[in-house]
Order: sequence, then C-alpha cells, then structure tokens
Amino acid sequence: MRTSLNLAVLLSGSGRTLENLLDRIAAGLLAAKVAVVVASRDRIRGIDVARRAGIPVHILPRGDKPLAAWSHEVFTPCRDAGADLVVMAGFLSLVEIPDDFAGRVINIHPSLLPAFGGKGFHGRHVHEAVIRRGCTVSGCTVHLVDNEYDHGRILLQEAVRVLPDDDPDSLAARVFAAECHLLPRAITLWRHP
Repeated sequence: MRTSLNLAVLLSGSGRTLENLLDRIAAGLLAAKVAVVVASRDRIRGIDVARRAGIPVHILPRGDKPLAAWSHEVFTPCRDAGADLVVMAGFLSLVEIPDDFAGRVINIHPSLLPAFGGKGFHGRHVHEAVIRRGCTVSGCTVHLVDNEYDHGRILLQEAVRVLPDDDPDSLAARVFAAECHLLPRAITLWRHP
C-alpha cells in the first residue's frame, strides 16, 4: 500500500480544486495530506477554504519582485512543509522550478494541451477560445511543470465533448467535472523522479 503524499497546493482564486482534493482525501479516495497552501493573491476564496480546513496559508503576491526571488519565496514554504509534490490548482503565475522540485510540480489545465495553452490561456479564456475555434472536443490535462507556461511533459488527459449549444460556462462545468477525478488520479500515479 502506498504511503500518504505530503502536498503543497498553489492557488490564485476560488479554491475549487483544493476543495476537490480535500473532499477526496476525507473520503479515503486519495492517500495524501495538504500540508500547506501558497496563494499568489490575497482576499481570494481559496485562502478561506484552506484556513477552514486548518491548512497553513502563505500569501505571496509577486508585485515587482524579480521572478527568481519570488519563485524562491513560493517554494520555501513548500520545502519547509516537507512537500513531496506541489500541485498548481488554478495558480496563474509563472514560476521558476528550483532544482530540488524538478519533476515534483504538476498542474491541471482546462484544455487538451498543447492546444489552448500558454500565457493568458486560463479559465474562461480557454473555453471561449475552444468554442470560437469550432472545436468538437476539449478536455483537461495534468502535466509536469517546467519554466514555461503549460509546457512540461503531459501525464494524463481526458477528453470532453463540445456540444453545439455550449457556452463557455457549460463547457467549463463539464471540463471541471473531468478535472475533479483526473487530478487525484494523477497524484495517485505520480512517482518521485
């Protein structure tokens, strides 16, 4: 039986993905513990979700800090918490992955990468672009994070049909439903490099 993973979760918004992970952990469906949450913005719902669950939270907006210095700040609490794996859960900022976390940072993205990825492609922007392009399939991707937006090695993907009457909200709801089981599955399958 696999031992429980210590997770650090990075977020920038509502914390829905964090809630999903916490629900899966509480139900015994994910052998993990969220040891720390790092938020890139203050006054977001994700901070409240973490605090209600008793998880330590570090709020670290980048501001005008150089990327390398800010990235060091982001990964320090992850390191201090003994995180085995860092999960980007709606984290909207680029970071530099330190050597000791190479292969230990994953992201969930709301499209089938490499399509509709990169800077500016997050949340509703992705679903609007998919519909505007006339795609019949979208989905979600879990990938390793490197030092480029949505670029690292793909670990898992799940396709979701785009229906003729979809709008960005209806498509987003189906993609998020797929994310809710794909990300925990990727965490379960992840192996330390």
